[in-house]
Amino acid sequence: MMVSQILRNKGDMVFTISPQETVGSAAALLHVRRVGAMVVMDEKDQVVGILSERDVVRVVAREGAAGLQKPVSSCMTADVIFADPSESVDRLLERMTDRRIRHLPVCASGRLVGIVSIGDLVKAKIAEAEQEAQHLKAYIAAG
Repeated sequence: MMVSQILRNKGDMVFTISPQETVGSAAALLHVRRVGAMVVMDEKDQVVGILSERDVVRVVAREGAAGLQKPVSSCMTADVIFADPSESVDRLLERMTDRRIRHLPVCASGRLVGIVSIGDLVKAKIAEAEQEAQHLKAYIAAG
């Protein structure tokens, strides 16, 4: 299964935030939107980072409540790892496991077109395995 298929099923909505927003407002948005990460976009709509729940926890653990007043740019992951819509789920699962990350923004022709989480990929793998099992059962039943 390809990333483009996941985005077709899931949709292409990506929650974004400005690097100037505070970590506290970002944490509130993560909570309200019920997501684990947001893509950080500059004023030119270019991806400049990704902010995850882990990033928020790290800044609060390091600096206490004062960390919530810092800008997102101070604790986001700036070295963003991207996915391409044509990549396979298996390849992304391997990349995410190796890099210990849970979210990958998806870009095509330099433009943000979606985001996938490790949960999206696992869900796709389970659906693929269930479909394969159904086909095998049908094949065996047909004799």
